[in-house]
Amino acid sequence: MNERSAVTPGPPAGIPQVRAYAATSHGLIHYVRDGRGAPVLLLHQTPRSWDEYRDVLPLLGARFRAIAMDTLGFGASDRPAGPWSIELFASGVLALCDALELDRVALVGHHTGGVIATEVAARAPKRVSALVLSGVPYVDAARRAEVARRPPIDEVTPRPDGSHLIDLWNNRRPYYPDDRPDLLDRLVRDALNVLDRVEEGHRAVNAYEMENRIGLVRAPALVMCGELDEFSRPDMDALAGRLGARTELLPGTGVPSADHRPDLFAAAVARFLGQVL
Repeated sequence: MNERSAVTPGPPAGIPQVRAYAATSHGLIHYVRDGRGAPVLLLHQTPRSWDEYRDVLPLLGARFRAIAMDTLGFGASDRPAGPWSIELFASGVLALCDALELDRVALVGHHTGGVIATEVAARAPKRVSALVLSGVPYVDAARRAEVARRPPIDEVTPRPDGSHLIDLWNNRRPYYPDDRPDLLDRLVRDALNVLDRVEEGHRAVNAYEMENRIGLVRAPALVMCGELDEFSRPDMDALAGRLGARTELLPGTGVPSADHRPDLFAAAVARFLGQVL
C-alpha cells in the first residue's frame, strides 16, 4: 500500500484518525480515515474537500472504516492537467481504492461526489458494495439543456480590490443557514484553493451522460436529500427510480447537509449500510 500518513486525535472511543497521501497513477491523493470495519469512501461536492465530512467521519468511524478523500484537483490532492470530467474524477477514486487495497467499498457521494460515485459504481460494479447518493441531480439531456441556460454557481472574476471574494460568498449564501456563517467560511476556503477552476466540477457534472451509465449500477442504493435542497430534491424520485433505490429526506437542511447536519447525515448512511452490508 502506497501511503504517507500522520496520526491525529480520534473520536472519543480512541480510534485513531489518520490523514494521509496515497501515491497513484494520477499523483498524490489526500484522504482522511477514521475507525475500523467495512470501508466506506466519502466523496465531496464541488468545490469542497474532505473537510465537508469533518464531523461525519467520527460518527461513521464508530461503526465503519470511514475514508474521506479529496477529489483529484481539489483540497490537497494533486491537480490533473487537461479538462476535468466525471470520468477522470472516477478514475481517481478507483486509483485510491487500488492504493489502499480496497477490493470492495461502499461509496457515499454528496452533489458532485454523488455523480462521481455513480460513475464508479457503473464502471466497476463488482467493487462497490453499496451506494449512497446525497443531493444528487439526475443528469439527463433535459437537465443538461436546462443547466446550460443558468448562470455559473461559483465562478467569479478576480478583481484587484478583492471584491470577488464577496461575490464568492454571496453566490452561495442563499443556500446556507443564516446562523451558520462558519459553513460558508469552510466552503470559501476550499473554493479559493481552486479559484481558477472553481466551476469546472459543476461543468463536469453537466457534461456527464448519467442516463447512459446509471443502468450499469448493481449496488444496493439509497438516495437522500436535504428537504431544503432545491437543486436536487426535485430529482430524487427519478434518480431512485432508475436505481431501484430507497429514499430518505433529511429535515431542516439543504445543500450543505453533510456539514450542516452531520448527525442526520451520518445516521441515515449508517442505518442503510447496516442493513445492506
